[in-house]
Amino acid sequence: MDTKSLIWTREPGQYHISDDRISITTEPGTDLWQRTYYHFRNDNAPVLQMETEEKFFSFVVKTDFTESHHRFDQCGIVMYLDSENWLKGSVEYETEKFQHLGSVVTNHGYSDWATTAIPADVKTMWYRLSRREDDYCIECSTDGVHFSQMRVCHMWEGAGKIRFGIYACSPEQSSFTAVFTDFAVTECAWKAHDGQQPDE
Repeated sequence: MDTKSLIWTREPGQYHISDDRISITTEPGTDLWQRTYYHFRNDNAPVLQMETEEKFFSFVVKTDFTESHHRFDQCGIVMYLDSENWLKGSVEYETEKFQHLGSVVTNHGYSDWATTAIPADVKTMWYRLSRREDDYCIECSTDGVHFSQMRVCHMWEGAGKIRFGIYACSPEQSSFTAVFTDFAVTECAWKAHDGQQPDE
């Protein structure tokens, strides 16, 4: 994967890109969220992505968020199509005792958030985003080898050409440097369903 070919949506003030490592320093008040529950709309997080029309693939990246320290500090994997259609997977800092491993799927301007609490001493996480046409799967791993499913979803605007990559943000008054390594784009690791057959 050529990191130099990635394209910014909202370029941050501080970042560094090399062949095998990307760092992003977040700015206070940056986030991705649309409407649901909180009723506000935040759409100003920096997003770094590549484009593809490939309908079956997986994208893997390792995130290091050792510096995160304030509520909602986060970094992870993203597929950002436009302000109202995107998905993301990340760990969000909460307190010195726990943080949230979770994913957000936003279709037609409404976000959801599915989470599970994990210990606060977890400071790295691998993610794998897989595409099967306009259906997607987000997985996570603590070792980069064994992945666990976080989310299966449908993206209403997720057919055809898409963009996917990484993001980092600090929704409150905070800043930290997120580090991304171990990038890979592979054949689709999310295999076709082998149970109930599709309806005719």
